[in-house]
Amino acid sequence: MLQRTNLIWLLGTLLLVRIIAMVVVPLADTTEPRYAEIARLMLTTNDWITPWFEPDVPFWGKPPLSFWAQALSFKLFGINEFAGRLPALLAFIATAWMLWRMAVSAVSAQVAAATVVVYSSMLLTFLAAGTVMTDPYLALGTTWAMVAFYLAPKENVWYWRYGVFIGLGIGLLAKGPLAIVIAGAPIGLWVLFQGKLMHYLRTMPWIRGTLLTLLIALPWYILAELKTPGFINYFIVGEHFMRFVDPGWMGDLYGHAHKEAKGMIWLHWLAGSTPWGPLALLLLVGHMLTASLRKTVWHALKQPVVIYALLWALVTPVFFTAAGNVIWTYVLPSMPAFALLMGWAMVKLNNGQKWRKLGFIFVMWFMPIAGLIFSAFIANNNNLMKTEKTIAEYVAQQPQIGDNSNWSRLYYLAPKLEFSARFYSHDKAKPVKMGQLENLVMQQQGVFLAVPTDQWETTVAHFGARLEPRIENMRFKLAFLKP
Repeated sequence: MLQRTNLIWLLGTLLLVRIIAMVVVPLADTTEPRYAEIARLMLTTNDWITPWFEPDVPFWGKPPLSFWAQALSFKLFGINEFAGRLPALLAFIATAWMLWRMAVSAVSAQVAAATVVVYSSMLLTFLAAGTVMTDPYLALGTTWAMVAFYLAPKENVWYWRYGVFIGLGIGLLAKGPLAIVIAGAPIGLWVLFQGKLMHYLRTMPWIRGTLLTLLIALPWYILAELKTPGFINYFIVGEHFMRFVDPGWMGDLYGHAHKEAKGMIWLHWLAGSTPWGPLALLLLVGHMLTASLRKTVWHALKQPVVIYALLWALVTPVFFTAAGNVIWTYVLPSMPAFALLMGWAMVKLNNGQKWRKLGFIFVMWFMPIAGLIFSAFIANNNNLMKTEKTIAEYVAQQPQIGDNSNWSRLYYLAPKLEFSARFYSHDKAKPVKMGQLENLVMQQQGVFLAVPTDQWETTVAHFGARLEPRIENMRFKLAFLKP
């Protein structure tokens, strides 16, 4: 179904479009610039133990693996969007390679090719492949653990035999103990279904592997608690228990709980798996009553790799079904398994019907085309996103007065600063109250003032002609306030 040349063109286009988006799409509040700013602070403070939410405020919400990767990338390539997003792209490529290796070994090269195509062209995986988030690193860790456990008996190489434990160590440093649940639950159920508990107890290096996991992850947890006492209690109890059992949890130190109706994780999964998830549902509904589908499904369920992938695909959405505090990125670790199942289905259902081939081709090319159109549009319309990039860049390009950078003269008439303003100004822009402005204007011979659009008229009435309008975005109007 997928010729080698066509596959290379498709995957090459997906990669190129993703890289273009990484360069031209600005960091938009709140997730990306928040994590990028934490990584920038890690680099500038040279503190590689504690991520800092802002100076003097430790960030206890996530372990540091993603911040380590982003800070190192900033060090190598400069502080910019592409550098911040590059590690996630590398994590995605590594995850896709492992998925391909599993499919080649367990099924066929044709299914492996289809699997990589599906994985690369789902909405959530495509976005996460070049995004400043923690989730791509969790997906990398859990995928390594799942693939390694399945391939270890077949291929006796160290990165599979110890891959389960390396993957769990990565997961613990990327997102926390959740990684153990996401990988451990399907592995445990599959072993029991296969009736091979004693076999795996004898053949896997459990003691040395567990020590390896602890060696990878435990030192940082100890150092983090020693440096900022209270971290373990907040992270384990708050982030891993209260956040999910209490939809209105008020203990979040860095934002707010994402209150959702229970079961919303399945709609998040459907959105994240677009266009392949909706297509899979249509195929199931369209063939549900046919004898051919029942026969195909029954035959598939007799294959160990299909059961393994099904358990892997279901564990994350099932685990979060009862949670009332979820976001769509939570389903990312399940996407590799769904891609494997959908890749297998694509090959099995390719029965020579022209309309079906055309349908698969359309779905395969949907994401790179949509991604390219979106990137081109946003490149010329940055102000349609919640980002302060254009304001920060405009201020930096103006004639400088004195020795301090222009960013030191940029103020936002707001109670707190947006994360994108902090990142793009290298944390030099500051929030300000109306009563503080006169002194600042006299001290700095004028300031750049970003005014919320709904406060513009009252601010103009207060300062009159001293307030010179410059540019605006979707949230603020920038002006130069003269003495």
